[in-house]
Amino acid sequence: QVQLVESGGGLVQAGDSLRLSCAASGRTFSNYAMGWFRQAPGKERDVVAAITWGGSRTYYAASVKDRFTISRDYAKNTVYLQMNSLKPEDTAVYYCAAKSDDSNVLLAGEYSYWGQGTQVTVSS
Repeated sequence: QVQLVESGGGLVQAGDSLRLSCAASGRTFSNYAMGWFRQAPGKERDVVAAITWGGSRTYYAASVKDRFTISRDYAKNTVYLQMNSLKPEDTAVYYCAAKSDDSNVLLAGEYSYWGQGTQVTVSS
């Protein structure tokens, strides 16, 4: 089992920045690929970014590329999502997730473990 706890969400204005954190506990953090997903009201849960277990590859949704950065700190068992130049359309509940291999890291259905989510609201 892997337990994931997100933090760092909040209410910001357009153009601001936020950094989300996801603290992992349980099984060896370094063995898992990690992803950030988001879900707006009435919409499906979509991938935002993902990082492989070794941290060598990262993936981003087209809508956040060049604005968001995913990273991981193995010493702290934490994955981060740095979000810059936030837009109102980034408003959603953000979830982190873990999966035990590096395949299909963009697919929500491939992830076994999920956090409870953190709300990000961007006002215009």
